[in-house]
Amino acid sequence: MGNSKSGALSKELLEDLKLNTKYSEEELCAWYQSFLKECPSGRITKEQFEGIYASFFPDADPTAYARHVFRSFDTNSDGTLDFKEYIVALHLTSSGKTLQKLEWAFALYDVDGNGTISKNEIQEIVRSIFNMISTEDQKILPEDENTPEKRADKIWNFFGKQDNDKIAEGEFIQGVMENKDILRLIQFDEPQKVKDKLKEKKH
Repeated sequence: MGNSKSGALSKELLEDLKLNTKYSEEELCAWYQSFLKECPSGRITKEQFEGIYASFFPDADPTAYARHVFRSFDTNSDGTLDFKEYIVALHLTSSGKTLQKLEWAFALYDVDGNGTISKNEIQEIVRSIFNMISTEDQKILPEDENTPEKRADKIWNFFGKQDNDKIAEGEFIQGVMENKDILRLIQFDEPQKVKDKLKEKKH
């Protein structure tokens, strides 16, 4: 077997990813080939990652959200994602188990990485999610969540917090698991066309 640069996935990495994601061996190898085509160095930079998001959301501005997603998956903080980090990111944001997804969501909202979430951090992520909702779709949002501020307030109030309080990870995960409405508010549901585009990239 050649090394990862030669275009083949190492057996260890393949087994690891099959265990930790829902993707099959065939899918992972196809993803890997297209990953190498886009990123011959075997690593994807923040700019490239933002570019991928931009191609998924031609009618909106996903830059800020993509930057936060990138930060939350750049586990070794080296400014790039390797294939494993990239696949885990794709899996978690599209179909991960609820607990894993919420652990990731907490990391996404914990902008400064200090282990707690503040109201400002909630507002920052919610604002970046709003940037990805087209103007047309924003018009049909419920009255009490049709601006980033209203949505952030709704989340914050659900946790019963004062403005300068903080939310710890355990509290965040438990709260969201007990309330489907908050789960809906904290995440960005990828439109079907994004899912279709992800599928296309495999072929």
